[in-house]
Amino acid sequence: MKKKLLAVLMSAVMVMGLTACGGSAPAESAAPADDSASEAATDDAAAPAASGDLIKVGIINNDPNESGYRTANDKDLKEMFTKENGYDASFAYSLKNDEQITAAQKFITDGVDYLLLSAADTAGWDTVLKDAQDAGIRVILFDRTIDAPDSLYEASIVSDMAKEGQTAVDWLASQNLSEYNVIHIQGVMGSAAQQGRSGALDSKVAAESNWNIVTQQTAEWNAEKAQQIVQSVIDAGTPFNVIYAENDDMAKGAVAALDKANISHGVGKDVIVMGFDCNKWALEELLAQNWNYDGQCNPFQASYIDEIIKTIESGGTVSEKTIIMDEKGFDATTITQDDVDNYGI
Repeated sequence: MKKKLLAVLMSAVMVMGLTACGGSAPAESAAPADDSASEAATDDAAAPAASGDLIKVGIINNDPNESGYRTANDKDLKEMFTKENGYDASFAYSLKNDEQITAAQKFITDGVDYLLLSAADTAGWDTVLKDAQDAGIRVILFDRTIDAPDSLYEASIVSDMAKEGQTAVDWLASQNLSEYNVIHIQGVMGSAAQQGRSGALDSKVAAESNWNIVTQQTAEWNAEKAQQIVQSVIDAGTPFNVIYAENDDMAKGAVAALDKANISHGVGKDVIVMGFDCNKWALEELLAQNWNYDGQCNPFQASYIDEIIKTIESGGTVSEKTIIMDEKGFDATTITQDDVDNYGI
């Protein structure tokens, strides 16, 4: 494909201080209702343009129905990669690594110029990314890291998931409980988010005799599954005082089980509730002190990717291989309405 040479030369040095903002209204998406399904769809909402002038990108993401974070992430990408902005974009969604790899192979066959990837799992990407490289296709990672040589991709725009987990665990330790009995609800196993958010807690439990895991199960980012996990602990009569859920939706499901059993939660109550992603509704739960902590995960990576592509298209060199999003954790005792308005997604 004849690529459009973009006139503006963009610096490859990215601004490291971007913070999340904006709403979480559902994006118009080609994602299927079934989280495990994979589907590719071209965004044709923009005005027609000559295909020879457009940069062809294949975007592989997790299902936007997975969470409020993912809905915001998908919306951000779709607003950037339009015909008006010089792109011919196709989207594929799945929470399964093998389906994502199949989508990547199809995009390679279709001859995209750029492959943008948020991997469902960190492993298994070497071969298909080598195929992309051999075909002259540039790969840019977003949202999640992979276990592959960095020579196989141009850049990685990601959250520091290990830091997210460590920030959360450090906050929990600062609560100075005499004993920590934690229900740990994990995300999709093997994902960078799960590994980072689980790793810090696992290390703390291993190091401290008064930290205990009551149960540790995956709810695969799903609220209903999280509710079932917590309900089973309640039914068994096992004592607990912390819910550590690796995203907001799972924390919401956990709270539903607590409410059903009339177990108090939040600031000064029986159970500490922790989530991640900073959905606006979740930060409002902190503001009302119904939850205790929420860790930020910034979904807005599209502008970073666009600048990288413009740098490459103009003949420049991408000097920053890994770009880490700036993120923080929020405490229910200090959060403000401005925080909710500025950081809620």
